[in-house]
Amino acid sequence: MEKPQVIEIATFNPSIKKYVLAYVALILLLTIAGIPLLLVWFLGLGQTISRRYYENLKCQLTVSHLEYKKGVLFKVEKTIPLENIQDLTFIENPILNYFGLKILKIETAGGGNKATGSADMKLIGINGSHDFKELVLRQREKMKAETKTADMEMLDVMKEIRNLLEEIKNK
Repeated sequence: MEKPQVIEIATFNPSIKKYVLAYVALILLLTIAGIPLLLVWFLGLGQTISRRYYENLKCQLTVSHLEYKKGVLFKVEKTIPLENIQDLTFIENPILNYFGLKILKIETAGGGNKATGSADMKLIGINGSHDFKELVLRQREKMKAETKTADMEMLDVMKEIRNLLEEIKNK
């Protein structure tokens, strides 16, 4: 099977490593039972996990899909067809702002759970995230236009076939 042409490969801000380290530490701190684990988290485990998380982040835009890979112990690989993308939203909060990061949330038709606010894909810390968002939107619109043109051509062919069948029937 032929691989689709890659338009853009996203790069990620290295601050993600510090963000993951701080985010998990905050969760451990809030759970009280996790407080004793903070020392282990900060003295080695946290740096290792956050570094591996950053190293495993991959995202690329192809002519027809958005592909994303992430994970440390449990890996996630998602491929979203561009024509299914309904919304691209930026998420910011004080912790993300401190690390100079943004989340680009991607929702698709019928995907995610609106009640819980989950999305089909959340891309944390893409360098040039606004430009990447615009690139995805432009490619999606280009695909829609190409699909519409192909549909119109198919409709013309079907009309020709119908006319030929009517001519044969009338003879």
